[in-house]
Amino acid sequence: MRRYRVPLYTLLVNALVVALAATLSLTVSTQRAQAATVTVQAESYAAQSGVALEATADMGGGQNVAFLADGDWMRFDNVDLGTAGRLTVSARIASAVGSGTVELRTGSLTGPLLAVIPVSPTGGWQNWATRETEVSSHPTGSQTVFAVLRGTGTGSGDFVNINWFSFVGEGGGAAPGWVPVDQAKWNAQLSQFRAMSPAAVPGGVVRVPEFNATCTYSHSKPDDPIVLPGLPGASHMHSFFGNKSTDAFSTTQSLLTNKPTSCTPAEDLSAYWIPSLYEGDKAVEAEGMIVYYGSRLPDPSATVPFPEGFRMIAGDAKAQTPTPAGSTGQYWCSGEGGEIGRSADGNWPVCAPKAHLTHQLVFPDCWDGKNLDSPDHKSHVAFTYDGKCSGAYPVAIPNLSFVVSYPTSGSSAGFRLASGMASSIHGDFFNAWDNAALGHRVKDCITQKAKCNSAGTF
Repeated sequence: MRRYRVPLYTLLVNALVVALAATLSLTVSTQRAQAATVTVQAESYAAQSGVALEATADMGGGQNVAFLADGDWMRFDNVDLGTAGRLTVSARIASAVGSGTVELRTGSLTGPLLAVIPVSPTGGWQNWATRETEVSSHPTGSQTVFAVLRGTGTGSGDFVNINWFSFVGEGGGAAPGWVPVDQAKWNAQLSQFRAMSPAAVPGGVVRVPEFNATCTYSHSKPDDPIVLPGLPGASHMHSFFGNKSTDAFSTTQSLLTNKPTSCTPAEDLSAYWIPSLYEGDKAVEAEGMIVYYGSRLPDPSATVPFPEGFRMIAGDAKAQTPTPAGSTGQYWCSGEGGEIGRSADGNWPVCAPKAHLTHQLVFPDCWDGKNLDSPDHKSHVAFTYDGKCSGAYPVAIPNLSFVVSYPTSGSSAGFRLASGMASSIHGDFFNAWDNAALGHRVKDCITQKAKCNSAGTF
């Protein structure tokens, strides 16, 4: 057994929260019949046995179900499996020890087997991985789905945590919030990319798959054209980089039409933004942002450019947890002297006089190949698993990351983000590259594993 179980009163409180969440989940699910993709949060079960909840460190925050052992189960009502055709079933899991499977059955605990998802150690109880399987024949429409845990070689011990399940089907119309890619336009962009001849890589070039856009701060607005489109002033304050026209009303076409940008190269008209940083009540704007485009794949040659109008988010604005030294995704001090202390609350570094506060935010690098955006702006993408993109997310896209540096060393008073604590750092990407310029960089720099500069040359 790995940990003690939570007290009974905690389970009772959690049960009440989950019951309310399940009611809300039922309402949403019944309104989106025939959805092509359905994501079910594991904590939204309608009934369970042997299950507890805990805060998750996975992207998106919230809770995951935990302490899952052989024989435990959860019931989910009104899960829309779409229409007939191939179905990809995924589970977001974390495991420190042991192995087994998650059986998904319809109708009852012993009902027809829908899918079996394998479980093996991921490196820790909060080290998350997406495991998936393909289903060729399945019930359609709204179904009751049971998740039944089967441990192997672990006796009755806990062997897995689960954050969510995803059901991706071939048929049906998209649910609200999904933005399907225009397949004709995407195929044309892909054909243009595949027809490009790669530039010859000269000797002495560092063999790292990478190019970048070097950006300066553009402007600040309480807007978010991805999360809150058409609603000016509805967001917390954001600091924008890249396209200087970006506001709540920005669209793919408006970004492509408005040419001024704070990024080099000029062919990158994309919009990038992060929550504004404050030192006391004073905003501290970044001295610069480098947007890296790379690959974490052992063989990056399968990487393709982002489709025109693609958008996604990394991080979680709602995450409000302490970030002491050593925390995942923490801020650090870059430059001479590095970190010399921590803020009074321990959540922020204090930098040497010549060092600056810095952060790197990493985005998912696998795409479903179907949607430019999703309701949570994350469900159409996933992080590389086992060195490849496959299953529900078969398309390798550039591994995007923001590296932001601020002209401040900080103090014991620390900082705050417009979204709250340091843990709430998040970033948005709205692609508006010139297709040819982006395609040549992916072809020359990423697929050939050669380090390029902002101009896209070696």
